Parts: sequence; structure tokens; C-alpha cells
Amino acid sequence: MVNLSQNGCSVWVTSSTKLALTPTFVALGKFDGVHLGHQRVIQPILPPTGREEDAKTRGRGDTGTVSLCASPRLPLSVSSQTPHVYSTVVTFNPHPQEFFTGQPRTWLTPLEEKIHQLRSLGVEQLVLLPFDKELSALTPEQFVEKILVEQLQAARISVGQDFCFGSNRSGTAQDLQLLATKYGIPVTIVPLETCACHGSVDSSEASLVSSQEARISTSLIRQVLQNGDIQQANQLLGRAYTLIGTVVKGQQLGRTIGFPTANLQLPKDKFVPRNGVYAVRVLTLGETLDNLENAYLGVMNIGHRPTVNGTYESVEIHLLDWSGDLYGRKLVVQLEKFLRPEQKFSSLEALKTQIQQDCAVARAFFTAEC
Repeated sequence: MVNLSQNGCSVWVTSSTKLALTPTFVALGKFDGVHLGHQRVIQPILPPTGREEDAKTRGRGDTGTVSLCASPRLPLSVSSQTPHVYSTVVTFNPHPQEFFTGQPRTWLTPLEEKIHQLRSLGVEQLVLLPFDKELSALTPEQFVEKILVEQLQAARISVGQDFCFGSNRSGTAQDLQLLATKYGIPVTIVPLETCACHGSVDSSEASLVSSQEARISTSLIRQVLQNGDIQQANQLLGRAYTLIGTVVKGQQLGRTIGFPTANLQLPKDKFVPRNGVYAVRVLTLGETLDNLENAYLGVMNIGHRPTVNGTYESVEIHLLDWSGDLYGRKLVVQLEKFLRPEQKFSSLEALKTQIQQDCAVARAFFTAEC
């Protein structure tokens, strides 16, 4: 259990329903990516101020300083007779797919990132239900009664139209609505969020809507990122896709050709997009993303560095018009545009020439955005 705070606002995180702050307004789902569809599901459980803030910050996100505190900041009740109802996102850990297959899964938003994004929306609590044999065996009726009613004391529930729950995913959103009605709990079923997508999207992803639109989903965003279509992915997310990691020492080969790079060590469970070169914005963790003029501009390479016979995948960033020591710093890297695939060059001089061109293309892209 951990409390993460920024400027007096906090997200209470627990994997034990016994330690959850109650009563609750609950948004149920997996929420990997906290994309536009997820944000629609979360919106009904936010307090009025959180909804107003969501309208202001949608598409911007937040990656502020994280600090550990001894206890949660408990919001004040409107009156001594009216208990505060906590806006709560309920998800599963591990991911059900990981539990059933035994295969580790990478995430668009590992836990720390997910907490940042939920906090930026105004969510007060994140409950990570331990997905195990016992939980997976609960019938829909048992899940509602034991988890939502008895343990979380849910007063309102919000789910997506395609939400399934209970043993063998036998319960639908409509079933949840009927079951919760017995306890006087209103359930909001949020329609699927769609977008007009172009050629980078597999036609099967559009099957739930029309040939011109696709349902916004985590799997769709992963596919788009694998194709290197960062601008499409950012549209689906409602913000720039980010990599958050610590700068570690690399081979320092970039310095030898005049382009020093920061070697970024990412969480092992972070989903990494297509290998290649990207135009990026970079902040150090602790700077807020609502003030992007403070961000450094740069180019980033994801790959194995074939020109220098690299043997492992690395993430290296060259900052434009900046020099200094970043070792040990935690960076937030916003991916803005895919510039080119990774390739092998005949010499370091040829690589240097290409990096110069990459920097020029990135500058032109950011200039055009201003």
C-alpha cells in the first residue's frame, strides 16, 4: 500500500480491499494506457471538480514529482453527517491474460505511469485486485456481492460497454447493471469510444464499428505503436506516448561523433514501440507537462545500434541545443513523430551524417508545430 502525493493531491493505492477507503464510486476495467476510452469510463465516478479538471487536462497528462507518505490525505466531507465518497479505479494485478497464460506482459502504462495518469484525471484511489484462482472463480453474483458491495461499499459504478467479469468472463456490463440494481447501485455503461483511423490499423480492429472507424483499445494502440505510427497512437491516447526511465552509463560512442546521448533504462514491463528514430520532447521527472515550453527537444533511437555491432536493445536520446550531465536523472520522454526505421550504415561518418539529417528533420517538425 502506498500513497503518492503532489501538491496536496493524492492517489491511495492498495492491493487489499480491506485497506481501501470507503464508500466508493467505482470505475471497473484494466485501464492499461488510460486512453480516451478509459477516460470516458472514469469520468462518471469523478467528483464535480475532478470532471472540470479532466476537461481542462484531457490530452495533456501529468508526470509530476512522486513522493511517499505515511498516510493518505483524506478529503474533507461536505458535512460531518455526509461521508466522503472516494473516486476509485478498480483493476486487476496481474493482468488476467498473464495469470491464465503464465507469460509476462508488457504495459503501455506500468504502475507508476498509471498512477500519474489517474491522478491527472482527479482519481483519488486505485485498488489492484489480486487476480488469482480464488478471484477468477467468483461468479458474477459473488463478485458484485463480495467485492463491490461488502468490501468496497460501492455507491456508483461505471464500466465500458464491452466489460466482462466473473468466472469465465460470464458476466456482461448489462448483467452487472441488473445485479447492482438489487443493491440500489446505479451502473453507467459507457459506449465504445471510436476514432477515424488510417492505414496503420488492421481492418479487424474496425469490425465493431465501421470500415472508417475503429474502437479505441489497448490492443489497437499497441498495434499502432508497433507500426511506428506515433501520431495516430497519440490521438488514441489523448496525449503523447511516454517512456519514463533513468539515465545510465552506456558505451558513450555518441560523444566520439559529436552527438552525446542519454542512455535510458526503462522498467522491464514497459511496452516499447517500433525500433527506429523519433522526434521527442524530454523533461526531467518533477516538471509538469502543462508547461511544455520547458521541455527539451531531441531525437531518440530505439534499437540494437547495428552500425556499431550492438548486441542488446537500447534507448538513446540526443538533446538538441543542450549539454550537461544527466546520469542518474529520471527522464520523461514524449514521443511525437517517427522519423525513420533503424538501419546499418557503412561507417561512423555515414551515421554522423544521418544523425545530422535526423536532427534537422526533428527541428523542422517542432518548428512547424509552433
